[in-house]
Amino acid sequence: MTPAMQTLMRDIARTWDDVVAGLHDRRDTTAAAALLAADVSWTELPTGAGGTGHGPVLAHLDAVVAALPAGWARTRVSRTLDVRRVADELRFSFVHDRELPWLLPGVPATHRPAQVAAVQLARVRQGRIDEVRILWDVAGLCGALGIPGPGEPSCR
Repeated sequence: MTPAMQTLMRDIARTWDDVVAGLHDRRDTTAAAALLAADVSWTELPTGAGGTGHGPVLAHLDAVVAALPAGWARTRVSRTLDVRRVADELRFSFVHDRELPWLLPGVPATHRPAQVAAVQLARVRQGRIDEVRILWDVAGLCGALGIPGPGEPSCR
């Protein structure tokens, strides 16, 4: 791997880390959105929440940050990089003290502590994030919260 490729990969990781820190640590969607491409696509799976384009994605991020539960913390398990993408495997922990519309829409708070695994894939183009896909382990989360799993009436 060339030094130029290593530098590019570090820059991609730094850009994504700045977005994630803005959202999850500082809860500052404006700072995070400044690093997104105008035609960004953001998808939360399996719910399909998110949007395409700067405005809809910012609205989605505002809604997510407004609904972050108590004790929200993330731990990176692994990271894979190339010259255009970063893939992070994470574990999020929190207290399920409110509905999480991007993750468990329609499921009222159980007030139980929980952990959920996720994989975040971010693609970078010209120094900006242009695509994000986040795959949440909703089935595992439902099991941990003691509620019916995906496809069952209480956990969509």
